Amino acid sequence: MSSWRRFASVVLLVLASGTLALPAAAAPAPHHVVSMAQARALPLGTVVTVDGTATTPSGAFESSRDDGFGLQDFTGGIYVSLPTNPHIAPRTLVRVTGTLTDSVGLLAVVPSDLSKVVTHGTWLPALPTPRLTGSVNESSEGKLVWVVATITQAPASDLPYGYKFFVNDGSGEVTIYVNTQTDITLSGLAAGQLVRVVGFSSQYDTHYEIDPRFPADILVLRR
Repeated sequence: MSSWRRFASVVLLVLASGTLALPAAAAPAPHHVVSMAQARALPLGTVVTVDGTATTPSGAFESSRDDGFGLQDFTGGIYVSLPTNPHIAPRTLVRVTGTLTDSVGLLAVVPSDLSKVVTHGTWLPALPTPRLTGSVNESSEGKLVWVVATITQAPASDLPYGYKFFVNDGSGEVTIYVNTQTDITLSGLAAGQLVRVVGFSSQYDTHYEIDPRFPADILVLRR
């Protein structure tokens, strides 16, 4: 049968049945870059390649997690989990290939080795987006965010991992978690103060939190 007749036969079969069966959507090939939003929608265990701007210094959250870093594009963000510090600074453009993994509640990309973490220049810093404290949740996870809220619980030790305090702008309380590597001093903070906090929107177990990166990420607006 000629190729034209074969094609015509297929068309007639489709018209006769009234349906056209399409193949199910498949996971992207590991070398194909997907957006952060696309990556976050894929099942755990999928190997993905994402490309974005680093939002945190690698190793900033080592005391409570590992030597990884936050990565963000215009669609969202994600955490890159690493056992070894690749010494990546914010604004660095990074392409990462790894497996989507649940890291104690936080969605992370886990590369098989450092060769899967490729830097390719620098870009403008990713700007934090404003959030209500009650909306720091799955929809903001992986992104750089900022809140303005009142301290409801003064800083308390969670050593050797870090320190934590709680803030609320009236929409719901959220944890501010300060890792020891950030060198952020909390001695001047107290309940009742109004603060502006910038940080990585994270999750640990069942609760959501903001993880500041630098001392400048916490600013007292009213004592």
